[in-house]
Amino acid sequence: MENRNSTSSRFEVKKYILKKNLKKDLPSSVVVFLVALPLCLGIALASGAPLFAGLIAGIVGGVVVGFVSGSQLSVSGPAAGLTVIVLGAIAQLGSYQIFLLAVVLAGAFQLVLGLIKAGTIGNYFPSSVIEGMLAAIGLILILKQLPHALGVDSDFLGDEEFFQGDNQNTFSAISNAASHFSLAAIVISVLSILILVFWPKIKKVNVIPAPLLVVALGITLSLAFQQTNFALKAQQMVNIPVINGWGEFANLFSMPDFSQIGNKQVWIVAGTIAIVASLETLLGVEAVDKIDPIKRVTPTNRELIAQGTGNMISGMLGGLPMTSVIVRSSANVNSGARTKMSSILHGGWLLLSLLFIPSLINMIPLACLAAILLVTGYKLTRISLFKHMYHKGWNQFIPFVVTVIAVVFTDLLKGVAVGMAFSIFYLLRTNMRNPFFYKVQEEGNKKNIRIKLAEEVSFLNKAAIQVLLTGIPKETNVIIDGSNARYIDPDVLETIFNYKHNAYTKGIIVTLEHIKSHYVVPKLNNKIVEEIKN
Repeated sequence: MENRNSTSSRFEVKKYILKKNLKKDLPSSVVVFLVALPLCLGIALASGAPLFAGLIAGIVGGVVVGFVSGSQLSVSGPAAGLTVIVLGAIAQLGSYQIFLLAVVLAGAFQLVLGLIKAGTIGNYFPSSVIEGMLAAIGLILILKQLPHALGVDSDFLGDEEFFQGDNQNTFSAISNAASHFSLAAIVISVLSILILVFWPKIKKVNVIPAPLLVVALGITLSLAFQQTNFALKAQQMVNIPVINGWGEFANLFSMPDFSQIGNKQVWIVAGTIAIVASLETLLGVEAVDKIDPIKRVTPTNRELIAQGTGNMISGMLGGLPMTSVIVRSSANVNSGARTKMSSILHGGWLLLSLLFIPSLINMIPLACLAAILLVTGYKLTRISLFKHMYHKGWNQFIPFVVTVIAVVFTDLLKGVAVGMAFSIFYLLRTNMRNPFFYKVQEEGNKKNIRIKLAEEVSFLNKAAIQVLLTGIPKETNVIIDGSNARYIDPDVLETIFNYKHNAYTKGIIVTLEHIKSHYVVPKLNNKIVEEIKN
């Protein structure tokens, strides 16, 4: 067994440095880095935290979480879904250092959740809801990035909520941008989108990644417009801290205030962050697995352990809490990443850019980064996906569409909760309709009805069975066959036995076949699971 595990481990490490994988992961990591950079800064700004805190979370999310995680394509970092919680928590706790203690504790909670295998909850998100969430994220990317593509950057990049921090909503922000657009930003955005769409189709030159070309074009055009009336303003460019020397860099880090470990509010904030971050992460990795071309499955418990480790380290260094982020992960998948080396490298690029080339990074227009996200958004919410879900039937299409609408007009967690409610409704509706099969035969003046129960008969099926039994006419022979049933709920059994006991008053003779007096819920054999794993 040890030899097999060590061989498997060597194979795991080797695949990350294979030329065929690095050829895809290296350019993908640069694309994710370019997308993540303004998101880290914007989310820190919206959270009321130091800008450097967002970069710390991005670096740790890439390097640490990427290394520990079992997901090959998911990318972690500071999340827009946590901004409201973080902003309120910093104000409530009174200092950023006390908040950092809550982040460390939240990470510890996530470690515990992973160890007790709470990650399995991720397996219960319906496919229609996950697909709807992905399509909604695509629409949000398009709607939220349009103002940036037009050159209006009053709100931070990555805001996923309908109502924004600048007292605008998604649609009013677009309307405002349309009346205050920048010609330079529009030229950069349009040319960038054309490059992103058509450059990969030219086989002779597509060795150079299109997003890199877009960034080079953006810098060149911004310099060209600098001497004109259409010059881009400072808020239309990426803006990271410029560090002069090691001492200045070291001063950017903050330590948690451990003297507040007994503060009840710190523990409440930590618990809130742990729950919300874990849910967003489980939704994120489930969504990324859906769009993974190789269809790999992320071990969710290991993912919680990875996120917990990342949040503890981020909190210790002065960074924001993090989750698996769908925007960055989607950009990672769409740029062709193969393994988690892309995520790890993107964290390294964030650190190196901060240390060595901040001035060059600050020359990148936000318009060209918006173009990258617009194309990513279109790929997530393509029309063919809506057609595919429609052909699956109403019980899949309606929860899908409801999830899309709810996520776009509220936020990620609320939207998914609404989608889940509709999905559960259709699940219950389907279960209630399929608890049995029955066949009617006539012999002379007497009817014979054979009711064959399904493999699983739950409490939800009780009403349907009761309606069927109540509607059986007098003077009928009824056979209730449980030969296929592995489990029958006690309430259903009680209904069947009561019917048998009272049916004689209507001249109905009831025969029960292969129906036990009680059933035990079937359990998955752990030994079998272990054998499959090994």
